[in-house]
Amino acid sequence: MKDRMLLTLLHALPKKTISRWMGRFARSPVSKRFIPYYIKRFDINLSEVEKPWEEYESLMEFFVRRLKPGARPVDPSPDTVVSPVDGTISQLGTITRDTLIQAKGLDYRLEDLLGGDRERAKQFENGTFVTIYLSPRDYHRIHAPIKGRIQGLTYIPGTLFPVNTFGVRTVRGLFVRNERLITYLTSPALGTVAVIKVGATNVGSVKVTYDPEIVTNQPRQNQLEKKSYDPEPELEKGQELGRFEFGSTVILLFEKGKIQWCRDWRPEDPVQMGQPIAKAALRLQHTVK
Repeated sequence: MKDRMLLTLLHALPKKTISRWMGRFARSPVSKRFIPYYIKRFDINLSEVEKPWEEYESLMEFFVRRLKPGARPVDPSPDTVVSPVDGTISQLGTITRDTLIQAKGLDYRLEDLLGGDRERAKQFENGTFVTIYLSPRDYHRIHAPIKGRIQGLTYIPGTLFPVNTFGVRTVRGLFVRNERLITYLTSPALGTVAVIKVGATNVGSVKVTYDPEIVTNQPRQNQLEKKSYDPEPELEKGQELGRFEFGSTVILLFEKGKIQWCRDWRPEDPVQMGQPIAKAALRLQHTVK
């Protein structure tokens, strides 16, 4: 009964408007006074933060804080895929034809996740995925999981349901209803990897480093697609790719047969940016031989 009432309230609320208000407030100088509360409420580890919290001019500036050099070492092996963010694994597994798992008993379609792009959906059919949830206490910059070139970008406007445990468990089709910003990275060993940044309630915006023209969570936006860049930006593994301005989730998609997990990952396992989560399958086969 409680879940049903909360879900009804979520449907009724103007989630995008509230999120834009939250973004504006968090960027204002007055929000600085809430930084100590935020640190205490979410148990932020200040020892790894780039500078003292008093030097941040707003709550948003603190939220998108950088970390001290070396706080997140990036696995150097050319064969590995690293976590692009700090967070908790929500789900992972095989994309069964056109279907991914959101939660137990809740699935969603790959083509819908990719904004109706049938060609891209075919590229990842029967491939592999992992969904990583970022809590309010986590570091919220997003980094490249592989060394590769940016092949394209898709922005898909949508609503902004929460992507926490409650949202994932109760909102059917959550990840295909919420706003999404997709970066396509390509490399010789791993083919194309989709880095899908999913917006959420109170996410003021999602930004990417390689295309400053992209602005999310604006009124009356249409779907936007960039099939290519000339020249194609190249990112080193672990290089900053973008950031969430509050909250959210990243979904990684891999083509069929391209990766094998580094270990037996399970939902609720924590990960840190730069930590190896998978290896190129082809290299693993050569190693076995």
